[in-house]
Amino acid sequence: MKKELPQMLEATIETRSRAGQRSYFRILSKNVAVIFLGWMAVSLALLTGAWGGGTPTGAVKETVDQVLVVLRDQALKDPARVNERRAKLEEIIGQRFDYAEMAKRTLAAHWKGLSSEKQHEFVGLFQQFLANSYSGNVDGYSGEQVEYLKEREKGEFAEVQTKVVSAKVQIPLDYRLLRKNGEWRVYDVVIDGVSLMKNYRGQFSRIIDSSSFEALLDKLRSKADLGTSS
Repeated sequence: MKKELPQMLEATIETRSRAGQRSYFRILSKNVAVIFLGWMAVSLALLTGAWGGGTPTGAVKETVDQVLVVLRDQALKDPARVNERRAKLEEIIGQRFDYAEMAKRTLAAHWKGLSSEKQHEFVGLFQQFLANSYSGNVDGYSGEQVEYLKEREKGEFAEVQTKVVSAKVQIPLDYRLLRKNGEWRVYDVVIDGVSLMKNYRGQFSRIIDSSSFEALLDKLRSKADLGTSS
């Protein structure tokens, strides 16, 4: 039987097969949050371990180190500085995550049919959507630990395989990276075997096919408005 994700990750995304059967993927309702919540648990000793900063794993750990500095800053936990804390996290994570590449992959074939203006708007809304997901939930960390397993590198692509470990469950969490201008940038995260970008691609494609690309933009705009007003 497939193990359950911890409560932090539980939200049900329903999909339908062509035969009309329902299947459920237990993905975190705050699915991007788990990426960073897992990172928070990595010890500083690991961050300065054998992986060099020029490797894919080293690139991931470099970002972890910076995130931990912000999360451990007691002054930034003041409710009056919540926006400042969020801005710092978004800046750090934005330097490692390639939001444009992520957005392009979620739209797949639909991307090429868009004007450059629409592509730009979609990237911005998608970035805000992801940022709202993780930065609004960083306080949900409850002691999970991260184990770095191995990395695979092929040309300009790489995958860093990790495992998030709690008292009750172990969750495979893998990062897919692309090297651009000498920097390793994350373009996908695979949580317990489920690709985050593939999951969004399926959802976005259904909205576009059943309605329109503008309908998708409207949904993302509404989510962005909710996130920035909270």
